[in-house]
Amino acid sequence: MIPAGNIRDWRGENVVDPEGHKIGTLESIYVDVVSDEPSFIGVEVGGLIGGKSIVFVPLKDATVGPREVRVTYARDLAKAAPSIDTDGELAAAEEPNVFAHYQLPYATGPNGERQLARR
Repeated sequence: MIPAGNIRDWRGENVVDPEGHKIGTLESIYVDVVSDEPSFIGVEVGGLIGGKSIVFVPLKDATVGPREVRVTYARDLAKAAPSIDTDGELAAAEEPNVFAHYQLPYATGPNGERQLARR
């Protein structure tokens, strides 16, 4: 896993898929609230007619290289992920959809706490 302090240094860098295809630009880091470890990144992607949005991509097995963060998910899958506006926030009710998109397990905390927090 990439340490939280290190991944924050990569904001603004390219995020690419396993084949090296650019997904977008690293915009934000989301940590697991239990472990405080980076779990997802928010990636700014271009949309239709010049609009931009933030999609969520898991950091599981991601690596950093010269001027890029390489994730283990294909560009098409990542670009189809649940998204928010560039000035929006991921609502707690939408978190399960992000995990489901990547077929990852989702569980709230013992008191119903959300699983992700933006750092």
